[in-house]
Amino acid sequence: MISLLQRVRQARVEIAGEVVGAIGPGLLVLVCAERGDTEAEADRLLAKLLKLRIFGDDAGKMNRSVQDLDGQGGAGGLLLVSQFTLAADTTGGNRPSFTQAAAPDEGRRLYDYLVAQARAVHATVATGQFAADMQVHLVNDGPVTIPLRVAPAAS
Repeated sequence: MISLLQRVRQARVEIAGEVVGAIGPGLLVLVCAERGDTEAEADRLLAKLLKLRIFGDDAGKMNRSVQDLDGQGGAGGLLLVSQFTLAADTTGGNRPSFTQAAAPDEGRRLYDYLVAQARAVHATVATGQFAADMQVHLVNDGPVTIPLRVAPAAS
């Protein structure tokens, strides 16, 4: 699975002018399932998202995870947004190819699985809507933006 994490002070997703998901301080995560991904990759991605230390401690050093934001009103939020374009291959010409993205049904299944798992273990989880035309608004904190890829486990 491919993801792009952005540490945010706030973020929201709108569809047709209606807010469908919003968080305060936390992580906006754009996520794409690739061909061959399974629940195992989603589980590893979630574990990494929850433990990645990219929030400042009292000394300003990146030493806290989204789960450690207690001093800021509880655990930070996760806003999970599906984005198949993260699988873009731009090596051949000027039009990106998305052949490495999971098929839509499989992408939706893995995205829904990731969201369900996140909601089972984290207090604040908001989402966009799979395959919708979304407008994403954010205040990037830092800015801190980190690409993260969780590859299928070797067999």
